[in-house]
Amino acid sequence: MAREPKDARKANKRGAARLAAVQALYQMELAGTGLNEILAEFESHWLGREVEGAQYLPAEAAFFRDVVSGVVREQRTLDPLIDEALQHGWPLKRIEAVLRAVLRAGAYEISHRRDVPARVVVAEYADVASAFVEREETGMVNAVLDQLARKLRAEEFAA
Repeated sequence: MAREPKDARKANKRGAARLAAVQALYQMELAGTGLNEILAEFESHWLGREVEGAQYLPAEAAFFRDVVSGVVREQRTLDPLIDEALQHGWPLKRIEAVLRAVLRAGAYEISHRRDVPARVVVAEYADVASAFVEREETGMVNAVLDQLARKLRAEEFAA
């Protein structure tokens, strides 16, 4: 049996953590669930387990916690950045809750996780969005996060 490269396994676990983070943020917004409660629920019931017939990939739990708690902590800073990057006339509050969760998580990583290349963050969250929404909305996520990345990490795009 061939083994995945170590980096691929880590990337898959991060991808699973991103997907779980978006689901957690979405649930927090819709149900009003608190941060500690949502972290405990996802870590004990969702990450790496089978739920309703779907197998959830093992996720990098520390990364999941950082993204979810980071979005909650930084939301007042992140939302205006996202609003500015959105097309005119579409404030963040008018966008579907799941897309808000995707954009906030991506914006958090771009602004606070310099260890992850900006292009990777943009691609990963466009991929996460595609699990929930149509292609046109996935393109919007890609465009907004790319714009944020070029603004907040211009040095990565200068080369």
